[in-house]
Amino acid sequence: MKYGHILKKNKNVEEGDPEEYGDVYSLTAIKTDTRLFIAHHEGGRTTKDAIGLFQDVEHRRDPDSPIPVFTSDDWDPFEEGLLAVYGVLETPPYKGIGRKPLPVLVPPPDLKYAQVCKKREKNQVVATVQRVVFGNTDDVLEALGTNSEGKISTSYVERINLTIRNSLARFIRKGTNCSKSIVMHSRAIDFFQTWYNFIMLQLC
Repeated sequence: MKYGHILKKNKNVEEGDPEEYGDVYSLTAIKTDTRLFIAHHEGGRTTKDAIGLFQDVEHRRDPDSPIPVFTSDDWDPFEEGLLAVYGVLETPPYKGIGRKPLPVLVPPPDLKYAQVCKKREKNQVVATVQRVVFGNTDDVLEALGTNSEGKISTSYVERINLTIRNSLARFIRKGTNCSKSIVMHSRAIDFFQTWYNFIMLQLC
């Protein structure tokens, strides 16, 4: 997730300014085994934005291929977004008392998602906790190419987020090259995505 802004930061937005002015966040998805930059979504920090990212990922997935294994930091909307996109409706058993329960979204058996939760003190990471949110722990680690002693990592997507910031002037903090519209902001990342996937030399 990368932060930028459209013409102004939120604190400088005035009444009457266009709705798109202010802070904007870019959510990114990368396929770790190939380093392919799969998708991005520009918006806020809400479940709706996470859903938008995962819908884009799902749109690009071959229907005959398995649901990919997802990893991220401990941002709650990712969990909610995955459930909204991949979840299936299931009605809890009726216990015979009160109203019958309504159907609820539950993760399918083949949905695997793990988080890396970092504890910080004085802006320094002091502890890292791995948490499997959806799926069996051993299955998730095996799918990630590790084992039960292995580690769940978000280093690849963190690296691409750094590359985006270093490559696109509109992401530089306190700069004058901010985007003037969210459409052009997103198109600039489209251009970067093409360059990253097809031109940039990947040292694997």
